[in-house]
Amino acid sequence: MNSSTPAPKKNSFFGSTVFSRGSYAEALRIGEILRKETVGGALLVIAAVIALIWANSPASDSYFALRDFKVGYEPWHLELSLGAWAADGLLAIFFFLVGLELKREFVAGDLRQISKSIVPVAAAVGGVAVPAVIYAVVNLASPETLRGWAIPTATDIAFAVAVLAIIGSHLPSALRIFLLTLAVVDDLIAITIIAFFYSSDIQVVPLLLALIPLALYAFLAQKFRRFFGLHAAAAWLLLLPLGAVTWALVHASGIHATVAGVLLGFAIPVIRSQASGGPEAGPGLAEIFEHRFRPISAGVAVPVFAFFSAGVAVGGWAGLGSALTDPVALGIILGLVLGKPIGILATTWILTKATRATLDSSFKWIDVFGVALLAGIGFTVSLLVAELSFGNGSVHDDHAKVGILAASLIAALLATAVLRTRNRQYRLAEELEKVDTDHDGVPDVYQDRA
Repeated sequence: MNSSTPAPKKNSFFGSTVFSRGSYAEALRIGEILRKETVGGALLVIAAVIALIWANSPASDSYFALRDFKVGYEPWHLELSLGAWAADGLLAIFFFLVGLELKREFVAGDLRQISKSIVPVAAAVGGVAVPAVIYAVVNLASPETLRGWAIPTATDIAFAVAVLAIIGSHLPSALRIFLLTLAVVDDLIAITIIAFFYSSDIQVVPLLLALIPLALYAFLAQKFRRFFGLHAAAAWLLLLPLGAVTWALVHASGIHATVAGVLLGFAIPVIRSQASGGPEAGPGLAEIFEHRFRPISAGVAVPVFAFFSAGVAVGGWAGLGSALTDPVALGIILGLVLGKPIGILATTWILTKATRATLDSSFKWIDVFGVALLAGIGFTVSLLVAELSFGNGSVHDDHAKVGILAASLIAALLATAVLRTRNRQYRLAEELEKVDTDHDGVPDVYQDRA
């Protein structure tokens, strides 16, 4: 496409292009997020490796003593181990960012358009359903282990992007956008699963009480969005205490406390207020908060959770063999390594055939396959669901962690093998993007602006 012949606008998904580059602003925003996730992914991997080495060293007792050390106020049901604080508390920050990203995508991002959202949404659903079915089939004879059916359904975007950075991949912007939106929808499904299938003994009173600080939090964020956008300290002094009370009450209700993080993220307005010049004047409060808090999530919350969650005493080669032959680990490995790419690729292929849609000219089906393999890296949310399924430190939980780590490593290696061979084509596509124009006629000088 050249600058004199802009692409015609598509009002229908039928016969359109799937995995298109999207808007220029969206491509820049996605690039910014992925750069931050690259650093977070590297820290995540480092934290997990340190935990594994420590948990299998002669000093392993000190690791487990640290993980199980309890702090907090018991009358409020908040005397938790450090590992539980990481899973319930720090991951709430991660899910707060997920809530912000989800709302922004569906309110102001490319996913608000059905023609652009149908493929990543459907692919994410396929990438969740097929691994869950595979795990269930492998564990059908054991009702106890069947509880872990949701473990292989999640994609860890930070880990996946770290792999892309390590192999030096130059994925076309259309595929980068697809990978992130796929992970965002994947997170939405994971949140729903946690809320409905991994919450027990629901206490109605704390849950109803949580609505009070949540409503006040939402009112303040909506009413004074310009104030909170201009004064960073105000959010810490006014919104943070209300968010903490909401989190504590949701935790006391029996619903997993990370759901509170998502609700708090949903409460933040996406569109810039008219007092600040309206939507065209700049980013809304959700995007401002995303920039402020993503470094805390990617640089602290998720790596600390990985450190306390990934440490499992394998027990040498014999223990590793025993763990990998457990139906729990086997179901997870097959689900992530086979189920994820099959679900994503098959769903996407069926959609293109049913709607006569075509792929963007910058890549081929082998590239979609490579991204689908990359989506098999399930780490942060998978580890959380494993703990919710079997209890932290149980035999099944340990075997699940071994399965998650093994599957993520295999998926990363397979994705590397596929995507590295395509780097030359990706660089050519990147060069074209620098001189091409997007659908609105804005120069796609991504390298200069990103």
